[in-house]
Amino acid sequence: MVAAGIAAAALALTAPAAAVAPTLSGSQACVGGLCGVTSLAPFFKAIADDQTSHRGRPVHVLIIGDSHSASDNIWGALRNPLQARSGYGGRGVLPAGKPYLGFLPQGVHIDQTEGWTVQSVLRDADPGHPFGLSGFRLTANHDGAGLTLTAEPSQSFNRLVVCARDAPGAGTLLVDFGPTQSRVSLSAQAPGEVCTAFQVKDQASRASLTTEGPVTLTSWATFNDAGGVAVSNLGVVGATLADFARTNDGAVAEELRAYQPDLIVLEFGTNDGFVGRFDGAAFEALLHAQIQRVRKLSGGAPILIVGAPDANSNRPGQRANAEGYAADTDPGGGPWYSPPGLRAVRAIQSRVASEEGVAYWDWAGRMGGPGYAQAWPHATPPLMRGDHVHYTLAGGARIAAALLEDLDKAAAAIPPLPMRPEQ
Repeated sequence: MVAAGIAAAALALTAPAAAVAPTLSGSQACVGGLCGVTSLAPFFKAIADDQTSHRGRPVHVLIIGDSHSASDNIWGALRNPLQARSGYGGRGVLPAGKPYLGFLPQGVHIDQTEGWTVQSVLRDADPGHPFGLSGFRLTANHDGAGLTLTAEPSQSFNRLVVCARDAPGAGTLLVDFGPTQSRVSLSAQAPGEVCTAFQVKDQASRASLTTEGPVTLTSWATFNDAGGVAVSNLGVVGATLADFARTNDGAVAEELRAYQPDLIVLEFGTNDGFVGRFDGAAFEALLHAQIQRVRKLSGGAPILIVGAPDANSNRPGQRANAEGYAADTDPGGGPWYSPPGLRAVRAIQSRVASEEGVAYWDWAGRMGGPGYAQAWPHATPPLMRGDHVHYTLAGGARIAAALLEDLDKAAAAIPPLPMRPEQ
């Protein structure tokens, strides 16, 4: 199990415990705001194995979601305590290049030359040009387009992974990593996705890519295979679960093979609950399908559904019943309230997670319950921004600490799986 005190670095920020009685009876056992904790036993075992013997790769937590996942305000606050306790396992997976203005990933700096076109699954979904896990793709417009990743001194790495589109007539990628340079031809008989790993004996702090001919990148990653934890957060601002469903099975499967997550977190629901008309039956069917899809494509990695947080709207046109409220045709600026569709999303997420046998975390409950999105923007310091949806650094740290506390308690409560023998 996870070593005691996994959340010790953040206990001062921990939110009040949710009103869920700790019990371990049944497959959907709950501890704090976390239910289905027994399904997370393989993840807790991976951390325990890493602490007792060298696995040859870090424990990898992969978060996929919307703007809450795009930002490091929450997931950076999860990454830092985990790595402080278990060791630095790398920055993890990133969208290729700079997918949007203001992209500032924690721990690394990205430089991107001119000559690239960025496309998003929100705007450019095209079956002929599929997307992978990040929901973005970066295409070179001419030879010599370049990317450079520079890690902060404490964030060095010894493995670089680059995922790209391979197809007939595709170009070549020049990879400068550590003391070596490599050329990777992306030409293939049939279109697909290929992820290539590059390893160095000693630690590196810089990697650069240069293109020759047509090249499309979907993601890249840095890992430290000396052990520890890597936390990857991939988010597309404005994304719904349906947008993730439009990613390509082949690309997602190849990236999951290359990135080997020990825990996959699906963090969707906020935008689903804010849509003009929420269809509960369609969302429920989609969530079932995506859990089953991720389980299959990942080879059975543990899955955690993070329930939609408490959030507010001031759009008068969104006031209606939970199963289908009117499209927003009125101007904003009215009183703040929680959209009924968002409440329906949380109920569906909890129910579907139980039916699928995966874990569910009650984000809204761990905020304190309904109404906290009204109060958090006015806290000292503010915990949410003025939009009543997104989090400040202080608020993100509060959310991460609550999740860490629940994970720690769950790991301590469930019977541990057998430890891997020493190598």
